[in-house]
Amino acid sequence: MRLSQRAESLKESATLAVSAKAARMKAEGVDVVSFGAGEPDFDTPAHIRQAAIDALNAGQTRYPNPASGLNVARKAVCDSLLRDAQLTYKPEQVIITSGGKDAAYLAFHALLDPGDEVIIPKPYWVSYPEMVRLTGAEPMFVVGPESRDYKLTPDLLRSAITRRTRMFVFNSPSNPSGVTYDPDEVRALANVLQEHDIVVLADEIYDRLLYGGQKTISYASVSAKAYAQTLTCNSASKTYAMPGWRLGYAAGPVEIIKAMAKLQSQSTSGAATFSQIAYAAALGGDQACVEAMRVEFERRGAHMWRRLTAIPGVRCPKPTGAFYCFPNVSAAFARLGVDGSTAFASRLLEEAKVAVVPGEAFGMDQHVRLSFATSLPQIDKGLDRIEAFLGKAGQQRATT
Repeated sequence: MRLSQRAESLKESATLAVSAKAARMKAEGVDVVSFGAGEPDFDTPAHIRQAAIDALNAGQTRYPNPASGLNVARKAVCDSLLRDAQLTYKPEQVIITSGGKDAAYLAFHALLDPGDEVIIPKPYWVSYPEMVRLTGAEPMFVVGPESRDYKLTPDLLRSAITRRTRMFVFNSPSNPSGVTYDPDEVRALANVLQEHDIVVLADEIYDRLLYGGQKTISYASVSAKAYAQTLTCNSASKTYAMPGWRLGYAAGPVEIIKAMAKLQSQSTSGAATFSQIAYAAALGGDQACVEAMRVEFERRGAHMWRRLTAIPGVRCPKPTGAFYCFPNVSAAFARLGVDGSTAFASRLLEEAKVAVVPGEAFGMDQHVRLSFATSLPQIDKGLDRIEAFLGKAGQQRATT
């Protein structure tokens, strides 16, 4: 059967592929330590689950009306943006989507035409380039210096802009690196972009997961111009441990939100009503659960980073947000006889039974991504295996 060129050219999500392979091996009885999944290992807090149960019992099982989201959920987003980012939005400036990924997908399709360009900093989340390519637009990659943990400078961003640039994707804290732009760095990039008619997709899905005293600001809060050109995307998945609920949102200019809502009305019809009510309870309820998870993630991340950087030849940006470490492991490639991160990750899974995501999927083939959204015992178990794997490879190389 003939498939579309679009489907044939699309790459599978590497993060989901790694998680699926690790799950298959576990189902076969193999003791695999998986650092692949980008999802919290905590249960969704009880008060959020209860809100969904109450909504179900109250018969909230119809199509969402309007498709852009229940007013209670959109109002809760507005209230949370005012509380957490000092940003003022009206419900008509918000769309509730079936996950943060869907918010980005709808945004790209609402804004891009074939021939447009989208500036995407490296390393990038795996789905950005593929989503852009599906619209017929072109992803244009730019990377900052390793000495700055790959963060862009204003000059680098300015040099990447062309007359075809339509959008800029800004993800801070970063998936996959865990790196966060501080307020002055955000302002410096915004100063460059406010000179241009460019829409900023500000993916702030990890905005509540900050560590080591790290400070940041929401991109749209920099100035009136930044507010007018920014589409802020977020999700319930990371902050409230709700990945399976498939809830996200975008907030921004009314005309963009309306275009996204039209697309959503012809695709998913919107997120499940009882899930939206639960999300409203999450956003508007007691935030102590968020802080409890943040503190634990901070402890795990600091531990993983210390252990990784103690391994000879491994370099790794210190995660100041999100729940990932993104070490450069290329010093081991020659010893292992591999030509990149995909082969490295395959050997690590087959021989050490540790699942990581190849950095190639994030645009950085010298790296791999490890999620610390798992328990400390599992982190230590997996890192013990990685140390032994790399040590064994070094011994084998020394004897040949």
